[in-house]
Amino acid sequence: MPSLNLRHSARAVVLDEEDRILLCRCVLPSEVVWITPGGGIEEGESMSAALRRELFEEVGLVFEGPLQHVWHQQLVGPEYAPGHDGVINDYFLLRVETFEPNSGLSDSDLAAERMTSFRWWMLSEIAEYQGPELFGPQDLAAVLDELIAK
Repeated sequence: MPSLNLRHSARAVVLDEEDRILLCRCVLPSEVVWITPGGGIEEGESMSAALRRELFEEVGLVFEGPLQHVWHQQLVGPEYAPGHDGVINDYFLLRVETFEPNSGLSDSDLAAERMTSFRWWMLSEIAEYQGPELFGPQDLAAVLDELIAK
């Protein structure tokens, strides 16, 4: 069986002092998903360098502190990373003071990334959400509850 061509990504679980999580709203062809900031690791780039770059580009966050790895996820399917067989996401916890997300990307670059907005969410809002939009990972409320409880 041939090996899978998986895109490696670093993502941040950005929690503020009220344990709210910062999520990015992504409009995909078939659905809308709220995801953590982060993205693909470029050739020759370390995971931490990729995450720091993505955080600055997407939400304007400069984070110099240590990165605490909290989750590892592998998703197989072409819908997760165009041009790849799927994605490997490594998630890192960042505790920050609340800030207003301010992308360093142009509107056209944000549109190319399929990002339309950013929002701080309470765990209860995610757990109780009944709308048509999704959260990524799908079990975000459960894993976030476990993470906050630590």
